[in-house]
Amino acid sequence: MEIRFDDVSKCFKGEYALRDFSATLGEGIFGLLGENGAGKTTLISILVGILRADGGTVRANGRDVAAQGSKFLSDLGYMPQYPIFYRDFTVGDFLLYMGALKNLSADRAKSRATELLATVNLADAWNKKIGALSGGMRQRLGIAQAMLSDPKVLVLDEPTAGLDPGERIRFRNLISRFAPGRTILLATHIVSDVECVATEILLLRHGKLLMQGSPGALEQSIVGKVWEATVDLEESCQLAERFRIGNMKQEGSLFSLRIVNDDCPCEGAWPVRPNLEDVFLYFCQDGDMSCD
Repeated sequence: MEIRFDDVSKCFKGEYALRDFSATLGEGIFGLLGENGAGKTTLISILVGILRADGGTVRANGRDVAAQGSKFLSDLGYMPQYPIFYRDFTVGDFLLYMGALKNLSADRAKSRATELLATVNLADAWNKKIGALSGGMRQRLGIAQAMLSDPKVLVLDEPTAGLDPGERIRFRNLISRFAPGRTILLATHIVSDVECVATEILLLRHGKLLMQGSPGALEQSIVGKVWEATVDLEESCQLAERFRIGNMKQEGSLFSLRIVNDDCPCEGAWPVRPNLEDVFLYFCQDGDMSCD
């Protein structure tokens, strides 16, 4: 399925949360990357019908999603940033309930739920109460409910929030397994969530789309603007006050710095190959890492 955003805008109290957003998503995993408050959840809420845009259109296969109504929603799986679970429900009862809301037959809902629980490594949790699950298990349950109707479009808003590193890796691998034949939109401010799995990255800041492309293409856009330097403590503090520092690592009495800047930041610095975190730092952040 092709999802197309044309000049989509949304205001709250006179301030733009989203402004003239235009992009096209096809099959694959699309990482919507931006700081907290960049407009990611606003965009997703418009796509899934929670919010109405103040301007612009969203089309699925050429037709306005608002006009399609339930027809589009039946092709959509959605996991919100803060999924609400019924803690006293068992895992099985919850999925059967969600299946009923998605107009699945009882037999189909049970079959699909059983299959998905095995896929997300919760096969033994059918009779467990949701309130007894760990954070990672609840996130996996969230993706299972989003996949119940075998949707063509899967939308995930900050799906790894609160997960430990191991759970985040398992969750990313799970998303990759669901990707073939689908359009997946994964919104996050955590670079590692998308750099290994995304087909394309959409870089969002202050409600505006800065750029869209493959991770490699985005990295290529800042070649010659990422540097490393080894300096003493005093100079490291001075550099941190003046430049974007992607990493600072102590090595004995010296500090190894990764610096994102258009020009060579200091004597002895050498250019290095950019990564997606450098891209995010270059375009989306103004803060420093000063020693104060």
